Amino acid sequence: MPTLASEASTTFTHRPVLLEPFVSALCADPGGRYVDATFGRGGHSCALLARLSPAGRLLGLDRDPLAVAAGEALAAVDPRFSIAHTHFGALAAALDAQGWQQVDGIGFDLGISSPQVDDAARGFSFQASGPLDMRMNPEAGKPLSELLKKTDERRLTAIIRDYGDERYAARIARRILEAVQSDALHTTRDLENICFHAVPANQRHQGAHPATRTFQALRIWVNDEENEIRVGLAAAMQRLASGGRLAVISFHSGEDRLVRDLIEEQVNPCRCPREFPICVCGKKPTMRWLQKKPIRADEQELAENPRSRSAMLRVAERLAEGKPC
Repeated sequence: MPTLASEASTTFTHRPVLLEPFVSALCADPGGRYVDATFGRGGHSCALLARLSPAGRLLGLDRDPLAVAAGEALAAVDPRFSIAHTHFGALAAALDAQGWQQVDGIGFDLGISSPQVDDAARGFSFQASGPLDMRMNPEAGKPLSELLKKTDERRLTAIIRDYGDERYAARIARRILEAVQSDALHTTRDLENICFHAVPANQRHQGAHPATRTFQALRIWVNDEENEIRVGLAAAMQRLASGGRLAVISFHSGEDRLVRDLIEEQVNPCRCPREFPICVCGKKPTMRWLQKKPIRADEQELAENPRSRSAMLRVAERLAEGKPC
């Protein structure tokens, strides 16, 4: 007779990036309590459940209703698992609702999931024509089409530049808003075409598609992802038990820098001038790095899943109160 974990793993076949290092770093106690803060389609959760003992428990979070439906199906076959329909910025409230004050590990797989990208109706990709939506939860917030009508060129330029590291942000922002004003922007293909022609002709076929960075930046804006990361990681580090693990997968440099810096603030919180012989600010570390240098996909995973090429995993551990770093 198959175990619940094995039954679940045959049902949920989506394989996320960095699966083995992520799960190995996170699950130090098979009987502990864990959180998959970005459930997606359950790839990480199924792998975690396979490591947990009958006493172990796992809570999944996701704001996407389709992901929550997948989580409910998993919960139906494995009572150690439960799912909450919420964004990970609400992590603390989700733990309170579960009656968990502290947990032994919290994992984040940031950004967009493959099923979201592959569904043209969600508006995340320019590979097929879709609506200008980009909401991870289509039942909340405003779609991209509405937000674009209410922003100005300066703000849109900053969004594309800061969230996308886009060199031609000003040109792209100007063309997008011109299209909005002339009622010429309705689909993701329209947006892709605008981005393509806003980039200088001699740069259009260099590296990634000219629309890639802009689509990334607009998705981050629509879903308030930077603020979600700040709030969610802060709550995660506060709610970890002593020795509890934090594992975070990010997919672009700005996202990874934010994760690194937020953890580093807890690893090295002292703000005394370097010339001071001893610390006088009184701030003590609450975390320590287990993997500060990002773990990346190996050659085998890169060959099997090209989407893993930009994935970066950082891991940290909660210190006991008063324990030196």
